[in-house]
Amino acid sequence: MSRKLLPILMSMVVLSPLAIDIYLPSMPEMAAEFSVSDTQIQSTLVLFILSMGIGQILIGPLADRFGRKPIALFGISLYILSSLLAVYVSDFQFLQLARVLQGIAACATSIVVFSAVRDSFSNQQSAQYYSYLNGVICVIPALAPTLGGLLALQFGWRSTFMFMMAYAIMVLVVVAFKLPETRPTNTITNGPLYRWSRYQPVLANSHFVFYALTCMFAMAAILTYVSYAPSWVIKHLGVSEMTFSTLFGINALINIAACFTAPKVIKKLGNRSTVVLALWLIVDSAIAQVVTQILPSSSGLLSAIYFMTPMLLLCIGFALLLGPATSMALSGFGERAGTATAMLGCMQMSGAALLTGLVQLTDLSAPYANVLMLGGGAITLLLTMAIPRLGHWHHERLEVA
Repeated sequence: MSRKLLPILMSMVVLSPLAIDIYLPSMPEMAAEFSVSDTQIQSTLVLFILSMGIGQILIGPLADRFGRKPIALFGISLYILSSLLAVYVSDFQFLQLARVLQGIAACATSIVVFSAVRDSFSNQQSAQYYSYLNGVICVIPALAPTLGGLLALQFGWRSTFMFMMAYAIMVLVVVAFKLPETRPTNTITNGPLYRWSRYQPVLANSHFVFYALTCMFAMAAILTYVSYAPSWVIKHLGVSEMTFSTLFGINALINIAACFTAPKVIKKLGNRSTVVLALWLIVDSAIAQVVTQILPSSSGLLSAIYFMTPMLLLCIGFALLLGPATSMALSGFGERAGTATAMLGCMQMSGAALLTGLVQLTDLSAPYANVLMLGGGAITLLLTMAIPRLGHWHHERLEVA
């Protein structure tokens, strides 16, 4: 099954990062067209992630009740319609609405992708496959901003949403005809969809909560970087959209290499040790960001390089962290993988959106907003892992089928 399933899941997993990255170079232009502030245009990213997270607790149980494939078809169809809405909006509030709907759509496909991996593979295999999927996710930041910049230059920023719609139509055809149903036969499908007893066993599991918070921090670190970078580099430092796309793409290429190397690292070190290594890399990224801001700069381009270079360590750390942390969080929930995946996604996405939104309320510049999020989160998690009596939160456990 793996040879047939993985390419389909890879095509589906592209939908979420595509909706984040393809229009990044257009954000200053969009802010000008709608006459809104940088913070308001950044809200289109935060709202997407927030709705993607909240939608998971609504859609996750549906994936357990009705199966993975029907939810995938629903999510891709909604993605198509919300992208079309974004193409034709004339008011900023309707663009925000389109992004909320697009986030709900993306969360549906995300639940199916990660549940299907948990359905089909062991814990150790799952961590490796999650890393491969994350590698595909990381290809998009390398390519999408450049593609989005070219589309915007030729046809305007709305063409980026038209491209999203066209890609989703192709994925819909593939999923409709090729995606197998992976829901296990022992999946809990009876009872009310949203009763507390469905979520309580997941949230009562300290091992799940710790690694869900770890995933949340990783996503918040990336979201802070991505949401601040366009306005800081293009507007504040005066760098062109295409130069920004190139610098952003270099970081993404490093991320791709790290994602496809991650399975080998996980196999050698194990899940927990890989998470620790990733967190230290993120701490180093925060330290490097402080150092580069002290260095003298003679041009906007050099300042942009100073800003983006420390993010290479963040990209590597994120690539190494997300696979094993996701696998560790979901390892004990084979009989309710859809619900557990939904809770993980809700905490990861919604928590990251809220943390990023709080940072955006401060007067911190982009570099020091990154330092706060990266350093604060990684150090807190590492200190927690250093406390002996909390070992049951984060040590690897025996696999539950």
